[in-house]
Amino acid sequence: MKIFLDTANIVEIKKAVDMGLCDGITTNPTLMAKEGKSFKQIVNEICKIVDGPISAESISEKAEDIVREARRLSKIHKNIVVKIPITQEGLKAVNRLSKEGVNTNVTLVFSPQQAYLAAKAGATYVSPFVGRLDDIGENGMAIVKCIMEIFKNYNFKTKVIVASIRNAEHVRLAALYGADIATVPYKVLEGMFKHKLTDIGIKKFLDDYRKIPK
Repeated sequence: MKIFLDTANIVEIKKAVDMGLCDGITTNPTLMAKEGKSFKQIVNEICKIVDGPISAESISEKAEDIVREARRLSKIHKNIVVKIPITQEGLKAVNRLSKEGVNTNVTLVFSPQQAYLAAKAGATYVSPFVGRLDDIGENGMAIVKCIMEIFKNYNFKTKVIVASIRNAEHVRLAALYGADIATVPYKVLEGMFKHKLTDIGIKKFLDDYRKIPK
């Protein structure tokens, strides 16, 4: 399973890349707005650091406008993947863009049915938002498991990006269910390193080392 970082923060991205733990980037307008830079500046900076898929979101609503915007975004860099929400107009655009060779990531997916439609339309990636499902009392990761089974049944080429990840348990289950990618906030990535027994073990080793005669 590949790990994407869900951020537009250059410092976080560099840290993850230095550890060899960043296979790609997902962004959205909310993440972009936090950085105080222009959209093009942020995307260009990310493309210089990350050698992998980089999602940039379309904000258009009509198919013709989405296609036009996606073509423009895809010209920024060969690794750009255009994020498009799952709507009828969005999938109409995805179908056209897939025939043009433009990579797409269908987002705001909350059901296996939506994921199935996105794959049928030719999406490169589909992003089920598991954390938001958990927020309303549903089991987000159960949806991912179902999507993976459906895609396997029909040998879809569309890759599944587990999105809206809130904790390390989401990442564990994503890997267990065979998801292609988990896109994680940097704080979740940091949390994956931690275990109380690791901390205890390091402390004991250091304490014992200090007892060795010098």
